Amino acid sequence: MSTTELVPRRPIGGIVAVWIVALLAGLAIGIFVSPDARLTWMSIAMGGCLIMAFGVQLAYGRAQRFIHRVALSTLGALLVLGVISAAFGLAALMTAVV
Repeated sequence: MSTTELVPRRPIGGIVAVWIVALLAGLAIGIFVSPDARLTWMSIAMGGCLIMAFGVQLAYGRAQRFIHRVALSTLGALLVLGVISAAFGLAALMTAVV
């Protein structure tokens, strides 16, 4: 028999945690990886963020809106990594022009 929680936990912390990990991973990749291998490592970081999003939301322990929370986590990580990738790409383009 299941009981209803009177005040359920807010899932926003788990969603934002995945975004922060994506930000840190993207910055680490941009700083420490050569420009030729950045795309590969960004893809690996995105896969890691997807797995982390599943793990965090499974640990949250609620079935309601599970897909929605995982999608928000993953989409946010994708946007964060995309912006970081674009920034490093523009920086490389500007140094090549100068």
